Amino acid sequence: MNFFNYVSSTLVPIKNIERELICPICKELFTHPLILPCQHSVCHKCVRELLLLNHEDSFDAGSECSLPGSPGPRSRVPSPSMERLDRLARSGAFGFGSMSSPGWRRGSVTPRITTFPCPGCQHDVDLGERGMSMLFRNFTLESIVERYRQAARAAVAIMCNMCKPPQQEATKSCMDCKASYCNECFKFHHPWGTPKAQHEYVGPTMNFRPKVLMCPEHEMEKVNMYCEVCRRPVCHLCKLGGSHANHKVTTMSSAYKILKEKLSKAIHYLISKEDQVKTQISHLEVLINETEEKGQLVERRTDENFERLFETLQERKFEMLRSIEQSRMRRLDQLRGQVDEYQGMLENSGLVGYAQEVLKETDQSCFVQTAKQLHTRIAKSTESLRTFHPVADPSFDEFVLDTSREETLLKELCFGGVPDPPIIDLSRSRVYNEGLVCWQLAEDTLATDHQVLEYRKLGVEQDEEEGGSRWRPTVPVYGPSTVVCDLEANSLYSFRVRSCRNSFYSPYSPEVTFHTPPAPVFGFLFNDKCGFSSERLTLSKLRDSVESAAGMAFLLAAERVQTGSYMGLDYIIGDTGISQGRHYWAFRVESHSYLVKVGVASDSKLLEWIHNPRDTSSPRYDHDSGHDSGSEDTCYDLSQPFTLLTVGMGKVFIPKASISSATAGNDHGNRVLPMPQRIGVYLDYEAGRVYFYDANTMRCLYERQVDCTGTMYPAFGLMGSGKVHLEEFIAAKRLSYM
Repeated sequence: MNFFNYVSSTLVPIKNIERELICPICKELFTHPLILPCQHSVCHKCVRELLLLNHEDSFDAGSECSLPGSPGPRSRVPSPSMERLDRLARSGAFGFGSMSSPGWRRGSVTPRITTFPCPGCQHDVDLGERGMSMLFRNFTLESIVERYRQAARAAVAIMCNMCKPPQQEATKSCMDCKASYCNECFKFHHPWGTPKAQHEYVGPTMNFRPKVLMCPEHEMEKVNMYCEVCRRPVCHLCKLGGSHANHKVTTMSSAYKILKEKLSKAIHYLISKEDQVKTQISHLEVLINETEEKGQLVERRTDENFERLFETLQERKFEMLRSIEQSRMRRLDQLRGQVDEYQGMLENSGLVGYAQEVLKETDQSCFVQTAKQLHTRIAKSTESLRTFHPVADPSFDEFVLDTSREETLLKELCFGGVPDPPIIDLSRSRVYNEGLVCWQLAEDTLATDHQVLEYRKLGVEQDEEEGGSRWRPTVPVYGPSTVVCDLEANSLYSFRVRSCRNSFYSPYSPEVTFHTPPAPVFGFLFNDKCGFSSERLTLSKLRDSVESAAGMAFLLAAERVQTGSYMGLDYIIGDTGISQGRHYWAFRVESHSYLVKVGVASDSKLLEWIHNPRDTSSPRYDHDSGHDSGSEDTCYDLSQPFTLLTVGMGKVFIPKASISSATAGNDHGNRVLPMPQRIGVYLDYEAGRVYFYDANTMRCLYERQVDCTGTMYPAFGLMGSGKVHLEEFIAAKRLSYM
C-alpha cells in the first residue's frame, strides 16, 4: 500500500479538526482566509482590521460576519460576496490608496499601517504598497471549513437558489454560475447541447471558488510556477521581470507532486507513531496532575510561611506599641508632677502662701523650727527656677524604627525561584579575534536582572592543582548579547552564560565551542565605483550585500543569441585593499545562486578584468574555474595575481590540483562539496597564500599560492542570478570607521 492509499484509508473525521480551522486572531472559524507570506492563514476581515487605523470607517461592516449557516449563535449581517471583496482588494482599498466606499471622499488619503506581526509566528508581515492585494486566498482551507460547517449543521440542508417557494433541497452546485440547484432547476438552467451544459458542478456547497488561481500581482495571469525562495505560486510575468526574476522556480505540477509526497510521508509517519504519541500524552497528563498537586502544596506552604511572618511581625508590633505606651504614661506623670511643683511657686499658690503665713510667727523658737525646712524648700525651688529643665523628654526617638534594612531583605527574597538558564544562539553568534555571542532568554514570566557570560580557551596545558583552564567571566550584561575582545587566533574557545535574578543565579547554559579564524578580522564593504556594473549588479544601501540580475541590454540582445552561452562575469571588489599582514573575512552566498566566484585579486589583475572583460561561454578561460575542464591542471603551479573559488547551485567546486587533504584525489565526489552556510577567506600576504574555509567549522576547503606583488582586494564575480552577503561583523567593523 502506497502512502496516498494508506493515508486515505485512515481519514480523520471532519468534526475532529476544529482546532485547525480557528483563526488565531478572532478565535472563530476562518472566514475567507488569506495566506500570509510566512504561510500562516488569517481571516480576511482580521487582516483588514489590523491594517485599518480607524475601525469605524471600514468600507463595509458586513464583511465581519462568517459564512451563512455556520455553527454556533451569530448576530451578524450577511457578508459581501467574495467577488466584491476581491474587487476591493485588487483596487487597493486596503493598502495605501484612497477609500471609495460610503463615508470616504474619493482621493482622500488616510494613514494606515501595512506591517503587523503574524499572530502565528510573531514575524513581521509587510504587505507593502499593494496591501492585501498581494495575498492569496486559501481556497483549500475555505473548502475544508465549508465541509466542517456542513458536518456541524447535520440536518440543515442547502436549498435551491432558483426554486420558487417552497424551495427544494439542492442536489448540486454549479461552480461557473456560483449557485445551487435542485435536479429540476439544474436541468432547466443547463439544457443539453448548450454551453451551460459544460459547466462544472459539484455536490451542494456554499463555497464557490474560482476554477483557476490567478496571480495577485498580475491580475490577468494564471499562476503556473512555484517560487522555492518565497514559497508561493507565481505566474510567468513574475519570473520574467517581476519580484521573482532571480529566484529559483519550478513547475506547478512538480511542486504539487513533491509537496504532496512530503505531506503524505509526514502524515504516514505521524500515524505510524500513534502509539508513541499516546504514550507521550499519558506521560504529559501525569506531569499535569503532578504539577497541579505540587503547585497546590507549594501554595499551602507559602501561605503558612507568610502567616508565620505576619504573626512574628504582629508580635513585635504589639511589644513595640506596649513599650511606647508605658514610656508615654511615665513621662506624663513626671511632667505633671513638675507642673504641680511650679504651681506652688506662684503668689497665690501653696508654697508662697505657706511661707507668708510662717513669716507671721512671732515666737522665735517656733519660727526657727519651721523656717529652716521651709527655707530649704524655697531655695530648692529658686534654684530650679534659675536652671529650668523638664524632667521628661517629649521625643520618642528611641522608638523610631529604621526598617530600611529589613525592607531590603524582604524585597530580595526570591519568590520566583532560581531562573532558567539562557541558551546561546549559534545562528547569531560570530567569533573572530573578537566574539559576538548572543543568547535567548528562557521563556519565564519574571524578568532577570542581568546575565554573565563566561569563556575559556580549550587545549591549554596547566598544572593539575589549578583545575585546568579557568573560566573568565565578563561584566554583567543587561541584554541578549555581548562582545568578547582579545581572543587568540586559530584557537578553540568554550562559552557559557547564566542569568541572575534577585542575587540568585541560574544554572549555566550548555557549553558551546567556537574556533577562531587564523587571522584578525578584515573589515570592508563592497566598492560601488571600481568597475561596478550598476546595470547587472544591485548593491544594498549599506553596501554589505550584492545581487546580480540579467540587465535590459542582455534581454534586448537575446534575439541575436541562437546557440551557446555568452554571458560574462560581473566583478565587484572590496573598498579596502591589503598590502601586508594576515587577514580573514567571511560571507554568505545565497543557495539559489547560479555561479559565484570568490577570492582575492591584485590591483593589476583588476585593471585587466575591468578593461578587457571576457565572456564565459567556456569555463576554460580561468586556471581555477572550478570546472572539470582540465585547463587548470596544466597551469596550476604558475603563481597568479588572483585566486577565485567557484561556488554555485548549492555546491563548492574544488580544483583538481588542490593540496587540501580533505579533498585529495581526482574523484569527482571529492571535488564537488556541499556549499557551507558561511565561507571564510584567509590571506597571508607575506607568505603569498590564500585559504578558503567553511566558516562554521573552520575546516579548510582549499588553499593555493597567490602572487601578492601589488595591493590585494577581496574579489567576487557573479553570473546569472546570485547574491552575496558580507558577515554583519565584517561590515560593522568597516562601518565603525566611516
